[in-house]
Amino acid sequence: MNEWIDQLHCVDCIEWLGRIDKPFADLVFADPPFNIGYQYDKYRDRVRSEQYVAWTQDWMAQCVRVLKPHGSLYIAIGDEYAAHIRLIGEELGLSLRNWIIWHYTFGQQTKAKFARAHTHIFYFVYDAKHFTFNDFAVRIPSDRQLIYNDRRADARGKMPDDVWSQYSRVCGTFKERCGWHPCQMPEILLARIISVSSNPGDIVLDPFIGSGTTAMAAKKLGRRFVGLDISENYVQNIHKRLSDLDIGSKPKPSENLFDSELNCREILELQRLYVEIGINAAEVLNQPKLLSLYAKQFSIRMNNGKEYPPGDLVACLKELTTWIPRKQKVSSHLQSSLSAQP
Repeated sequence: MNEWIDQLHCVDCIEWLGRIDKPFADLVFADPPFNIGYQYDKYRDRVRSEQYVAWTQDWMAQCVRVLKPHGSLYIAIGDEYAAHIRLIGEELGLSLRNWIIWHYTFGQQTKAKFARAHTHIFYFVYDAKHFTFNDFAVRIPSDRQLIYNDRRADARGKMPDDVWSQYSRVCGTFKERCGWHPCQMPEILLARIISVSSNPGDIVLDPFIGSGTTAMAAKKLGRRFVGLDISENYVQNIHKRLSDLDIGSKPKPSENLFDSELNCREILELQRLYVEIGINAAEVLNQPKLLSLYAKQFSIRMNNGKEYPPGDLVACLKELTTWIPRKQKVSSHLQSSLSAQP
């Protein structure tokens, strides 16, 4: 098995997975074609509805077959077939933990209906009583911590809800955009899923690897991966993306945050925390108590036995002041509250 772990495979996922004789995946993330007319490199995303549903049932069944007993399966899908995914998951014996709504900025504009600005993400588990869920990896500071200085606040932060509105679509002007794939997922969104539903060393399977974001996030987070796609062009381009990674070391000058002393995993997780808290980095740097809370939450997330003093995060946060546009400012209520804290 080891010869095809941490590898990309130019194959049909149903055929390839059908040849695997035992479960190997700790986590599956699938972002299949939505059957809405996209022109991919090797696939025209428009078939008859009944054909698409039958195909969906086939690839989901193969993913479930190779999923370990404690494993999780996440599927991103549009409105047209969300209900089908829910029912197929039930038919395959999966337990639904969450029906997540990814509400994104830069929605797709329309003329005769409301603009679409969301995608469904189904979170299934194989066993409803035994599954990996690292709550520390996704907790965020609560309003009791950020605003009210309430002593009843859980020092670990709170769990986020099932509407994910922090992540923008990867638009054409974004530095993250690879340019050769029409439907690129945000790396920090994948990082949330991988961090919470797998552990370092676990195997993450993506049957429609596409732009390679799942493999990128998995490598940065210390996971192994298996990526499948029918396009030779996509697979070759993903190889180029992966070749630029130097895990465990300071990012190369081509990376966004190259002035930071943090390694690739730490930078990805700090980017994710920054987006999920939703407070402009400049404001964090101007409020020592807020910066201290930020550092504590980051230490909780990393869960590596290392404490991160606030000063260790300053260089990276300075870069983030321009890295992600349209971040909200700290409210006047929060500013006055932080100033009043002893």
